Amino acid sequence: MRAPVTTEDRRWWSLGVVSLATLMVALDATIINIALPRAQADLHFTTSNRQWLITSYALTFGSLLLLGGRLSDLWGRRRALFIGLTGFALASAAGGAAHTFGVLVSARAVQGAFGALLAPAALATMTTTFVDPSDRAKAFSIYGAIGGSGAAIGLVLGGALTQWATWRWCLFINVVIAAVAVVGAALFVDPGRREGRIRLDVLGTVLASTGLFFIVYGLGNAVTASWSDESTWGSLLLGAVLLVAFTIWQRRAAHPLLPLKTLLNRTRGGSLCALFLTNAGVFGVSLFLAYYMQTTLGYSPLRTGIDFLPMVASLALSAFAASARLLAKVGPRPLIPTGMILAMMGMILFTKLGANSSYVGDVFPGLVVTGLGLGMIYAPAVASATAGVAKTEAGAASALVNTSQQIGGSVGVALLNTIAVTVSLRYAQAHGSSVPATSTEATLHGYAVAFWWAAGFFGVGAVLSFLLLDSSVPDFDEGKVSTVST
Repeated sequence: MRAPVTTEDRRWWSLGVVSLATLMVALDATIINIALPRAQADLHFTTSNRQWLITSYALTFGSLLLLGGRLSDLWGRRRALFIGLTGFALASAAGGAAHTFGVLVSARAVQGAFGALLAPAALATMTTTFVDPSDRAKAFSIYGAIGGSGAAIGLVLGGALTQWATWRWCLFINVVIAAVAVVGAALFVDPGRREGRIRLDVLGTVLASTGLFFIVYGLGNAVTASWSDESTWGSLLLGAVLLVAFTIWQRRAAHPLLPLKTLLNRTRGGSLCALFLTNAGVFGVSLFLAYYMQTTLGYSPLRTGIDFLPMVASLALSAFAASARLLAKVGPRPLIPTGMILAMMGMILFTKLGANSSYVGDVFPGLVVTGLGLGMIYAPAVASATAGVAKTEAGAASALVNTSQQIGGSVGVALLNTIAVTVSLRYAQAHGSSVPATSTEATLHGYAVAFWWAAGFFGVGAVLSFLLLDSSVPDFDEGKVSTVST
């Protein structure tokens, strides 16, 4: 006779559910990138409009994260997971079946909106399910490895689906993943309960959502237009003003969207800074290496995605071997700065890439070193950023983690892309852009400078995380994290 599922078993099965949901959201940020050329040929939209398939997702996802986190507090984790997964799947199905550019862009925007509910609900489920330091370290090492490698997995899966099936399956695959996750959530995720004292802060929601919208839009516009464009600076300035107003209102609101006390803890602040800078720097890998392997080394999209697997494997190894075993014993302070230094070394290795470099001798070592570093950053930082948060604020704290990562990634894309393009143009003008070899040299020079900047992000992250993180092991019990470090 089959043994019943115990409470202990349910916890670990719920980890599988939320990890699957997180993977779906994470890979969707990059899986569409590989499909873009085929989708453009099929739906006949212009190259200038192509970036909206990425921007529309980022805009709704980034701007609605704080609202999504609070709604998961208000509705309960399992209900939020159900709604997020179902909405994400329906939007993905609509996008996969789209026959016009407008429908596809709209579907991507709706994906982002439901992803903004799904991501913090999944992380909040982790936060409230795993409290014991040892179990929490193991759980977050798995969660961090999956979330941190989602972008690379998206490149692999996108390349395989586009090459062997059709670009539409880059969206349809979410329906399959979401269906499995919904069943798993129904079976294993604790429904939780609605806390009667939680109320939705309407004014705070408007200020935060519009402020984040303009920040993400401004950063996206910097990629497609320029940093000197009026729309870029106007959007960034307006977003900053709205977020300042949001912060002021949160000090007065009876039921704040983001209780400011969640930011006062030293370890939480250091962890959020680490996640912001890591996502800003890691786009040096996912963006420029993908271009380098396809345009300079001549690899197919599928091979490019597969060649990112060593980074995924080393990230998982680092997360499981180091983070899971050491976080509960030594805390995040020794781990995160070490991970930052390793990631910085990986970026420096990438600055040496040239037109005649090989994958095994030049790309592979950097991927492994970077992956080892990321594994020591993501799991400890996410676990520490959500440590000790009351259940009534778990969704808000989880949304703050996702917001730090989203905005950091947007900053990285905008800044590093601008640096690479500007440096390449100046190099070509100085050395004669009419010569094909010079054009390649200019592009690679731009990549190298961008990698140096990414290394700088990780270097700053190493210093800040060492200074800000508390040297003790965080107390993961609900509401017991002191706002004053020892």
